[in-house]
Amino acid sequence: MQTRSGCAGAVTLIALVSVLAFSGVALAQFGFGGFRGSYEPLPNIRYDGRFTFVRVRYDPAPGGFWPGRRPSWIHGYPLAEQNLMKIMNEVSFLGAHDEINTVTLDDPELFKYPIAYIIEVGWWTVTEREAAGLRAYLQKGGFLFVDDFKPPGWRGLPGGGWEPFAETMRRVLPDVQFLDMVPSDAVFHAFFEINDLDQFPQAYVAGNPIFKGIFEDNDRSKRLMAIINYNTDVSQFWEWSGRGLRPFDQTNEAYKLGVNYLIYGLTH
Repeated sequence: MQTRSGCAGAVTLIALVSVLAFSGVALAQFGFGGFRGSYEPLPNIRYDGRFTFVRVRYDPAPGGFWPGRRPSWIHGYPLAEQNLMKIMNEVSFLGAHDEINTVTLDDPELFKYPIAYIIEVGWWTVTEREAAGLRAYLQKGGFLFVDDFKPPGWRGLPGGGWEPFAETMRRVLPDVQFLDMVPSDAVFHAFFEINDLDQFPQAYVAGNPIFKGIFEDNDRSKRLMAIINYNTDVSQFWEWSGRGLRPFDQTNEAYKLGVNYLIYGLTH
């Protein structure tokens, strides 16, 4: 991974994140409320060695559907990731595809992607094959990025939250420990210097975000295998960045976090 010189310039560039032309095309295709129609993913582009952002598809637990029968895994797809890839291609020489692929955890294609993104994991379920697939992926060097993950009952309905996710994750890694992330952890310095996690901007959830990590062998001196953004929805800022619904300074912080996660995943 090569990065362009001048992080200050990169921060200024991220302030341009309006991504208006890009977002306009996406909104014309998917509508203001997100993906329309049957809520099926777009066809994947063929693997050609270039970086492609991939989102995990899963069968939601009961309650994991929003109005219109939108499954929990699809929220913000593909606009949030497309905007993040636009930023990645501006601040680095990654040369990522604009298109966003989706994959299930039992699909061998998963191993072609160094980073996998999953959301709303309070409603996430896995089969035995999916649990085994994710276990192998993480143990072989894959990096899991968990976002848009909120406390139980935040919608005014029962369900969701931390415990269903933790239970599912223990099916993947039976001895897993969820360690508190701290500002000195390497992932927060992979490109941008992020020194304060306590006041990270929130899209619409009360309280401060909670950042947890899963480290190889449960040893925080080893590789971070998964980053978990709990009680927050960082991707909401990416999705809304071309709509003028959130301040630039807060959107900048959300992009910096996403960029750091990707660069860490690509280099560790």
